[in-house]
Amino acid sequence: MTRDRKMTPWALVVLTACLAACGTLRADESLLTVNRLFGTGEFATDPLPARRWSKKSSTYFTLEKSELVRLDPATGKKEVVAPAAAFVPKDAKEPLKVEAYEFSADESKLLLFTNSQRVWRRNTRGDCWVLDVAGGKLRKLGGDAAPSSLMFATLSPDGTRVAFVRDNNIYVQDVDSLTVTPLTTDGSKTLINGTSDWVNEEELDLRNCFRWSPDGKHVLFWQFDTAGVAEFHLVDNVVSKSPKVTSFAYPKVGEKNSATRLGVIPAGGGKVRWLDLPGDPREHYLPHADWTP
Repeated sequence: MTRDRKMTPWALVVLTACLAACGTLRADESLLTVNRLFGTGEFATDPLPARRWSKKSSTYFTLEKSELVRLDPATGKKEVVAPAAAFVPKDAKEPLKVEAYEFSADESKLLLFTNSQRVWRRNTRGDCWVLDVAGGKLRKLGGDAAPSSLMFATLSPDGTRVAFVRDNNIYVQDVDSLTVTPLTTDGSKTLINGTSDWVNEEELDLRNCFRWSPDGKHVLFWQFDTAGVAEFHLVDNVVSKSPKVTSFAYPKVGEKNSATRLGVIPAGGGKVRWLDLPGDPREHYLPHADWTP
């Protein structure tokens, strides 16, 4: 249609009817619309708090209003295990906003995950704290690590240490002394220990790429070498006045893959023992690995 052509009568009638209908939908709040369902959050529900079944009884734990409570599903009895005050760090006024938590096997310690940041597709980087449930002592982990930089913090089987990933290296920290021991030191932009590169995370759902041995003496971990892998570039034109470019190793069909291998290292530090796997490490995938009992 040219700009100087007049609108035909039938088109004018259709346009008038559409405008009238839109006005009716906006005015009638009893009608369900796409915007009400998905655009306003009007029907959003509060998520259920994370629950953890007790390993010592038939009860379970959950967080309610920043308190850790134990509930008995048979009787409905509720017990406050740790009050909100126990989750308030020193010199802070408000309790931590706990996003995830894990108990030690004897339920004496509570590992907390807070202040998370997104890594690729999920919020897997954040701050980690340990709470002594009985004594109420709250301590932050990571040593001199930057805020929101710890990934996949996991308690050892005996609850005395925590392993985590930071800057593509694996660390173990003693819960009592807070001494941090690096298990790997060669992590870099292209050499990834204990977590995953883009492709393995996307295709094989690999994120937490280390495992404590059942006796807590060793750690099994993945290592990905992305050196020589073609990079993909994402351009974000809305984050600021100047475009932001994010680049990461992402091979296409027929191109070089990351080299992938599995290693075992003593939990106190030492030499890595690399598993002897058949084939070219750039031509195979390792979607799952774990310890036998």
